[in-house]
Amino acid sequence: MTNRSRHNKIIEVHKDSRVTRLIEQAIQEDLGMGDVTTDAIVPPDLRGRAEIVAKESGVLAGLEYAAHVFEIIDSEVEFKPLVNDGSFVQSGTVVASLEGALASILKGERTALNILQRMSGIATLTRKFVDAVKGMKTKITDTRKTAPGLRVLDKHAVQFGGGVNHRFGLDDMVLIKDNHIAAVGEISAAIERCLHYVQQKHLALKIEVETKNLQQVEKALKHKGLHCIMLDNFTLDEMRKAVKLINHAVEVEASGNVTLENVRAIAETGVDFISIGALTHSPKALDISLKIVS
Repeated sequence: MTNRSRHNKIIEVHKDSRVTRLIEQAIQEDLGMGDVTTDAIVPPDLRGRAEIVAKESGVLAGLEYAAHVFEIIDSEVEFKPLVNDGSFVQSGTVVASLEGALASILKGERTALNILQRMSGIATLTRKFVDAVKGMKTKITDTRKTAPGLRVLDKHAVQFGGGVNHRFGLDDMVLIKDNHIAAVGEISAAIERCLHYVQQKHLALKIEVETKNLQQVEKALKHKGLHCIMLDNFTLDEMRKAVKLINHAVEVEASGNVTLENVRAIAETGVDFISIGALTHSPKALDISLKIVS
C-alpha cells in the first residue's frame, strides 16, 4: 500500500508541529515551575559535557527527538549524535554527547531519556519480529494500540525497527472492525455502507475489513473495491485456506496472538502483513542513561 497507512516515511522532527507540541508538554510536565534542585546547586553559567550511554544492547531510536528536547530548553546546548537512529548498539555504547550549560542539560535529561528509552524499546522489539520473518515477503506492521499522546513517537520507532506503519488514526483509511459489523448486523452491509460512503464523499482511502472466519472472507470477496482483508485470530490452517481463497485479489493481513515463536509460521501462510499490537502497547524500555563527564 502506498497511501498514508503502511508507509515508511521518516518524520521530519522540526517540521512536524505534533512533535514540538508533544515535547513541549513533556518538558512542562517534568519541569513545572522550575527545577528547584538544579537551580539550588548548579550555577546557570557553569558549562560542561555529558554523554548518553546505552546500558543494554538494542536498536536505538529517538535521537532526533532527544536533540529537540534540549533545543527547546536551551538552543545553545550542543547535541551530537554518535550513532544513527535504527542502529543496533551494544551495551556501553556512547550514543550521543552534549556540551553546554550543565543546568540546561540536567533540566532536559529525564524527558530526553524517557523518549529514547521508550522508542528504543519499541524499535528493538520490532526488529526482533522483522528478523524472525527475514527473507519472506511479509511485512511487520503496528496498530493504534499506542500510549495516549505518544503515537507519533511510537510509530516512528516502529519504522526505525524495520516495521511499517498501519493507519495513524481513524481518518486515514477505512477499517471495518468486528464492532462495526455487529452494529449493522452483517459484514456485507458494513462493506456496502463503506463503499458507498467513500464514493459519495470522494475520499481517496483504502478499505480493509476484519474477518473472523472463512465464511466472512468469502462474503468480503464478493465486494469490488476492497483493498485488504484482515484474518483475525485465524488458525494457521485457516490462514492458509483464506490466502488460497483470496488468491491475490486483495492484500491479506494476519492479526491476533502473534508472538516471536509463531510469527514465522504465520508469515509462511502467505499473508502480506502481520499486525502486532504488542510492539507499542507493551514494549520493554531500553536502559539508557546520561552522565556528566566534565
